[in-house]
Amino acid sequence: MSRTRLTLRRLLATGMAALATAAVGLVATAAPASAATVAGIDVSHWQGSINWTSVRNSGIEFAYIKATEGTSYKDPQFNANYTNSYYAGVIRGAYHFARPNISSGAIQANYLASNGGAWSADSRTLPAALDVEGNPYAGGYCYGLSTTGMRNWIQDFLNTYRSRTGRYAVIYTTTSWWNQCTGSWTGPWANHPLWVARWASSPGTLPAGAPVWSFWQYTDSGSVSGISGAVDRNYWNGDRSRLIALANNTP
Repeated sequence: MSRTRLTLRRLLATGMAALATAAVGLVATAAPASAATVAGIDVSHWQGSINWTSVRNSGIEFAYIKATEGTSYKDPQFNANYTNSYYAGVIRGAYHFARPNISSGAIQANYLASNGGAWSADSRTLPAALDVEGNPYAGGYCYGLSTTGMRNWIQDFLNTYRSRTGRYAVIYTTTSWWNQCTGSWTGPWANHPLWVARWASSPGTLPAGAPVWSFWQYTDSGSVSGISGAVDRNYWNGDRSRLIALANNTP
């Protein structure tokens, strides 16, 4: 996502790691990646005006759409993208680009939830995603936070988002950033679906403790009908029915 920017042989339709209740974030189990054929994209205002009917007709089934960043920025294309993708039949969710050095996690989770990151069980709304990755601004790769400080910030965001929406947020990250900046923290993966970014032929090694990936961003230079220029492309590790289950928070 870079600043703007999960099979045994058969996918197990289960809740993430806990496998206990419908309240747990639903995921599919790991490898091989070749089983992941549900195609998606993630977009922001950098993609300009998008023809979502063309996007859906080209085979794209889901999209994560940038909603917010930090404490005051809302993507200017969010409202159009979020509404138009829905009516085109795309299963969509909002994402928030984290700025851990400018406020608490709670403040940013509330900002997201109030500006497009809310959730409803309508078969087309995914839980929002926290995009936490290398700092593109001044302040250091890990935003100047210690590993303990980063863990606390992320947990604060996740707890607040769940309190506001009843859902476990998806976490978008890279393995290298996560292991370095959180000190290989394993805590979230019992409940929160992993969206791993690795622009390669496989998802590779996952962040510490993550047993599975739910979404995999495999390129930042894809092309899709209805979008001018390059776009991030993704896979969901399961079939469409399991993606709808995640959207609806059902077994």
